[in-house]
Amino acid sequence: MLLSLIRFLLKNDGLFIGSSSAMNCVGAVRLARLLGPGHTIVTILCDSGMRHLSKFCNPEYLSQHGLTPSAKALEFLDCR
Repeated sequence: MLLSLIRFLLKNDGLFIGSSSAMNCVGAVRLARLLGPGHTIVTILCDSGMRHLSKFCNPEYLSQHGLTPSAKALEFLDCR
């Protein structure tokens, strides 16, 4: 789930975030869905993806570890 969100935000929003920031975003999106319209959710993007370049941006590494993201949109946020 985190890798899918990291790739989604990089591709669609130009945000190069790390795993801690991705977790914050997952929590923010889930809370926003729970609360519904009319609420403001704030989170902190506390790390970048720089320390993950050799792993999370390496298709060979991801494939070897069964981590290849397959999501096309935000459907991965619906898992519980």
